[in-house]
Amino acid sequence: MNYRTSKIFLMPLTVLLLGACAGADVRPIVDMKGVNEARYEKDLAECQDYAKEASGMGGTAAKGAGAGAVVGGLLGLVTGGNRTEIVQAAGAGAVIGAAGGAYKGNESQEAIVKKCLVGRGYKVLN
Repeated sequence: MNYRTSKIFLMPLTVLLLGACAGADVRPIVDMKGVNEARYEKDLAECQDYAKEASGMGGTAAKGAGAGAVVGGLLGLVTGGNRTEIVQAAGAGAVIGAAGGAYKGNESQEAIVKKCLVGRGYKVLN
């Protein structure tokens, strides 16, 4: 992948990853009326730990990169690209797939934290 092509695909990936970095460290909006704040902080930390045990951004990003590389390479092959163009298409697919996988892993960890808090009796608002 040449510099110009990589720049086109890496910029959106960087923005996506920076915007989706909460993952297990998410702090959901919780109705705190009548809630013991010290107990909530302890419960939140425990729920975040559970979420960190789940497959997060790294695992799903790697899977997405692999799938994206295959799809990109096939697309390059089908469109009649030469060897360099096929490799570039595979690289672009890997970058896009990794971004999608990372985002999905983050969403999964955030959902675990929220479900854990709801299970402990908190009213999660978001």
